[in-house]
Parts: sequence; structure tokens; C-alpha cells
Amino acid sequence: MAGSISDNDELMSEINIVPFVDIILVVLITFMVAAPMVVQNAMDIKLTNSSSAAKKVTSKLSVAITNEGQILFNGRVTTEGDVSMLVAEFMDKSPGSKAIISADKNVPHGTVVSIIDAIKAGGVENFAIMVGKK
Repeated sequence: MAGSISDNDELMSEINIVPFVDIILVVLITFMVAAPMVVQNAMDIKLTNSSSAAKKVTSKLSVAITNEGQILFNGRVTTEGDVSMLVAEFMDKSPGSKAIISADKNVPHGTVVSIIDAIKAGGVENFAIMVGKK
């Protein structure tokens, strides 16, 4: 009968896994979206502000230069001499990628230009320089 009450009073002892998987996927996507923002904020870089700053460009290849002159390639400390080799390795894995260059506003212009040269020598044709919004 459709409306009858079951005499079976045993507890349901199985776990419904579908909602659990849905929640885990939402948490995973949240971390994937938030991770690049956290890494950028964790680096102590004071960007130069620009009133004509365009919308955010996303890239898996980022090179940052801190106020102390440390060079970070995708969040890992490296040297200026290794940048072009690391970029070349990265471009072999994902050709056509764009680079995002972040430099503290107190970093000398010559240092930024030499990093841009190293990135271009590694095979990157398109790059963006990250700036803050005024």
C-alpha cells in the first residue's frame, strides 16, 4: 500500500555519498579559485598604481620581484639567471602561455627590463605587467 507505515523499525546504516562528493567538489573549486589570490597577497610586493589598469589577466606563469630583489617564479624563489631556463621548461609543457610580471614599485627599472628579457628569451611572446588600480 502506498500510504502504509512500515513495521520495520531498524535504523538506516548506509551513508549517502552523493551529497558528500558535491560538498568536496565545491570546497575544491573554492580553493582553486582562492589560491592564486592568497599567493599574490602573501608576497610582499607593493605594485605601482595606474588609473588605466585593465581587468585582471589570468596566467599560470607568474614572475614576481620583491622589494629586496628576490625573484619568484610561480611562487618559488629563483635567480635571474635561471628565469629563462624555467620559462623555457614551462613553455614546453604549456606552449602559448602568457606571463604576468609583478614587481615592487621600489625595484629598479633595469631589473624589471632584464627579467622581461629573460622571459622573452625563454619563449614567451605575450606578457602583462601587473599594476594596482588607483
